[in-house]
Amino acid sequence: MALTSEASAVWNGDLASGSGNITLDSSKLATFAYNWKARSEGEAGVSTPEELLGAAHAACFSMAFSNELASAGHPPVSVSTTAAVSFDISQGGITGSHLLVNAEVPGISEEEFQKIAEAAKAGCPVSKALAGIPITLEATLA
Repeated sequence: MALTSEASAVWNGDLASGSGNITLDSSKLATFAYNWKARSEGEAGVSTPEELLGAAHAACFSMAFSNELASAGHPPVSVSTTAAVSFDISQGGITGSHLLVNAEVPGISEEEFQKIAEAAKAGCPVSKALAGIPITLEATLA
């Protein structure tokens, strides 16, 4: 059975001086302000599409990695992932996602850990959706 998740965005005004809100419609958990200044220069307290994409990528990778580890006989104690999604308007927009992962996995070798991390990166549904950008991975075994 397929599940569709929804989020919506409203924008008011022109690109440079306008602003809007992004709402997580399916979960009804949050509404986030967003604007061009935050996206192009950074601004505390205001989100960006790239931040939300990073949240989706980090969450999806953590789930995929946990599943891959458990399937290989190494269930993790924890997987912590940060996805840094880069935006550069001079290069056409989103330029990459860097996954920074730290996982506690008892009884696994460094070599197998890295191999499974790469497999999870390739198999993660959000990674697949982001196939048009470079995705890099830095995985640390705790």
